[in-house]
Amino acid sequence: MRRLLPLIVLGMLLTAACGEERKSYVPNVGDGSTTPTMTTADVSTFISDSGYTRYHITSPLWQMFEDAKEPFWRFPQGLFLEQYDLDMRPESDIRADSATYFSRRRIWRLDGHVVMVNVDGDSFLTKQLFWDQQQRRVYSDSFIHIVRTDRIIEGYGFTSNENMTAYTVNRPTGIIPVERRDEASSAAAADTVATDSAAPAPAAPSRRAPARASQRRTSGLPQAPATQASPAAPAGNNTLQMNTTTH
Repeated sequence: MRRLLPLIVLGMLLTAACGEERKSYVPNVGDGSTTPTMTTADVSTFISDSGYTRYHITSPLWQMFEDAKEPFWRFPQGLFLEQYDLDMRPESDIRADSATYFSRRRIWRLDGHVVMVNVDGDSFLTKQLFWDQQQRRVYSDSFIHIVRTDRIIEGYGFTSNENMTAYTVNRPTGIIPVERRDEASSAAAADTVATDSAAPAPAAPSRRAPARASQRRTSGLPQAPATQASPAAPAGNNTLQMNTTTH
């Protein structure tokens, strides 16, 4: 028994060791920026910020590259992001053909046909857009086409708050006012036509403002003229500052 006891104990230890689950970590190939650590399809998720639900992301494909030197997320098949205020009311939304999120720096880069709509329904169309969540600002060096209820603004490069309600166009190339017929003028014209049966006044041509972004979010991005030089910015001041809350 004295000789058999050590053998029995050794056998029990070997049996326990063989029954343990072995786990090993397989490092990513290369620098970690080519093979995703996680891939998710048909994404619809809410993201919180400072304890509040602030964003809703929907995308056909979400890839995470957490082993990269600078970790990032990639949305190669497009992205739609909706932003909420603290009371969960929609503040703005943005869509793009593709998007990349650098998780450490909290910076979004949106590419392709990028369309952003603010709370007033004004739309901003460009080819590339950066959104710095830490500094709470949006910026771009690309051509920008802005559609407001009272005017259309075009230029190159802009900086804005993240709600797109106060922004600066760095190099404006065109400001097109949108004319509207007020109700008083329309009523006066109708009275004139009704009282003058001998020579009825011709109806004034109707003018319509450009479609708001909510009606044309799928529209293509306007292109800057390729064969004509862009008009120079006004002398003495090459920026245009806008604040939609005061208009």
